[in-house]
Amino acid sequence: MLCCFIRIDPSFRPPRLSFHYYPLRGATNTHIYPIIMALSFAARAGQAAVRQAKRGVCISARALSTARPVAAAAPAASASPSDAAGANLRIHGGLKDQDRIFTNVYGEKDSGIEGAMKRGDWYRTKDFIALGRDWIINEMKASGLRGRGGAGFPSGLKWSFMPKVSDGRPHYLVVNADESEPGTCKDREIMRHDPHKLIEGCLVAGFAMGAHTAYIYVRGEFWHEANCLEKAVKEAYAKGMLGKNAAGSGWDMDVHVARGYGAYICGEETGLIESLEGKPGKPRLKPPFPANVGLYGCPTTVTNVETVAVSPTILRRGASWFASLGRKNNSGTKLFCISGHVNNPCTIEEEMSIPLKDLIERHCGGVRGGWDNLLAIIPGGSSVPCLPKHICDDVLMDFDALKAVQSGLGTAAVIVMDKSTDMVKAIGRLSYFYKHESCGQCTPCREGTTWLYNMMTRMQIGAAEVPEISMLDELTRQIEGHTICALGDAAAWPVQGLIRHFRPEIEERIRLYKEQQQRGNQEERPTDKQIVGAL
Repeated sequence: MLCCFIRIDPSFRPPRLSFHYYPLRGATNTHIYPIIMALSFAARAGQAAVRQAKRGVCISARALSTARPVAAAAPAASASPSDAAGANLRIHGGLKDQDRIFTNVYGEKDSGIEGAMKRGDWYRTKDFIALGRDWIINEMKASGLRGRGGAGFPSGLKWSFMPKVSDGRPHYLVVNADESEPGTCKDREIMRHDPHKLIEGCLVAGFAMGAHTAYIYVRGEFWHEANCLEKAVKEAYAKGMLGKNAAGSGWDMDVHVARGYGAYICGEETGLIESLEGKPGKPRLKPPFPANVGLYGCPTTVTNVETVAVSPTILRRGASWFASLGRKNNSGTKLFCISGHVNNPCTIEEEMSIPLKDLIERHCGGVRGGWDNLLAIIPGGSSVPCLPKHICDDVLMDFDALKAVQSGLGTAAVIVMDKSTDMVKAIGRLSYFYKHESCGQCTPCREGTTWLYNMMTRMQIGAAEVPEISMLDELTRQIEGHTICALGDAAAWPVQGLIRHFRPEIEERIRLYKEQQQRGNQEERPTDKQIVGAL
C-alpha cells in the first residue's frame, strides 16, 4: 500500500531525520494515515538518537559559531569549521565586509555615480559584455542565484528563456520595483542609496536577454525612491554608461523609470505588464509566458530589483565566490528586513542559510524581552505561514529549509511577534489586506478572501463553533492554487499557518466566548456583517 524511506539530512541544525512516502495503487486514506502517524513518531524519536550519535564526533553547533569559517574575497571554496565536524555542519552567517555587495545600504556614503564608481560599480562593465550573452547567462547559472522577489526561481535559467534570435520584435527587461509585500523594505534601500548597482545590472541583464530597453516599475508610494532613480539614470546617461554604446560596450541601452499607482496586484509580473501598458493591473492567463509574449506583445523578462542589482558583482567577482556562500541551491548573500518586536529593527545583508535565531540576535539585539518571550515569526513577508518558537530555534534562513517546515523565504521580510501579540487578530489583519488588494478577476480569490476575512473577524472574539476552524482551513484550500496569480495563495497561507500552529488558541477563544454568553449575556450571536461593522 505504501512505499517509504527514511533519510538523515545533516545540513539542518540539529541533523534532521525525515521520512518520505509514496502511496501505491489502491491505497486509501484509511490505509495510509495510521502508517504515516507511526512513521512520524518513529522519526521524532530517532532525532534524539541522531543528536546523541553526532555528539561524539563533532563539537556543538553553538561552539562552531565561535569558529565560523570566513569566505574569501576572491573566488574560493568554503573551509570547514574543523576536520571532525565536516563541511556538512558548517554554520553560515557572520558575513564579512569584503563579501558584502550592498556597501551603501544605509546611505552613509555618496549615492551618486562618482561615489558608486569609487565603491567599484561600473568597473570594466564593457568587459562582461564583450564575453557575450552565453557567458553571462552561464555565470549566473553557475552562481546559483535564485530570484530575490519571493518565488526563488533560478535566475540564470529564467534569463535563458528569452529568444536567442530576434524575430523582429524588440526584447524588453522589466524590473519589478513594486515592493508592496507587508514587512518588506529592501528594494527601497537599493533605490535610495545604491541605485547605480541596479542601473548597471539593467545594462548587463538587458544585454544577456538581447534587450535594448529596460523599464523600472516603481511602486506609486515610493516618491522619493523614484526621484533618486531618475537622478541616477540621468547621471548614467551623462557619463556615457547608458544610451548609445553604453559604457563603451558597443551595446545600446535605454532605461526608463515608470511609476505605478499603489496596487499590490501589480507586483505580479503580468499584472505589472498590464499596468505598464496603461491598463488595469489584472494578471494574465499563462501561457503565453512573458518570455514569448510580454510587454506590448514582445519577449519580456520581469525580475526583481535585488536580483538585477547583484548580477554585476557576481560577474566581477566570479560565480564560484557567490556559490561558496550559503548552502547548496541556496547560494549567495541576501538582504533581510527584520521588523516587529525586536530591539533594533533593520535591513541587513547576510549570508544565506544563516540560522534565524542568529540573524535576530546578531543584528537586531534579540527579541524584545528575550528569546524566551518569542511567540512566532513570519520569516518571508506577510504571505508566508508563521512559525512558532520551537521551530524558530533551529531553522535556517533559506528557500529549502523554510520550505521543509511548511513556510517560505519569500522576500526575507522577517516579522517578529512576542507573547504580547494576539495571533488571531494579527493574521486577521493580513486577511483584510488581501481582501482589499484582490483585483476581483478570479472568483475563488474575490469571494474567498472576503469569506476569509469575515470568518477571521469572528474568530478574533470567539463567535464561532469549533468545527468552523476546519471549515476555515478547507476554505483556504479552495482558494489556494485555483487563481490566475499567487495572490490567492498569499491570502490562504497565513491562515493555514495560524490553524496549523495556534489552533488551541482559537479553540480556547471560542470556549471563553461561549462561557461569557452562558453567564448572562443571552443575546443572539451576531452575524458576520454586524461584527465587521462593529470593528
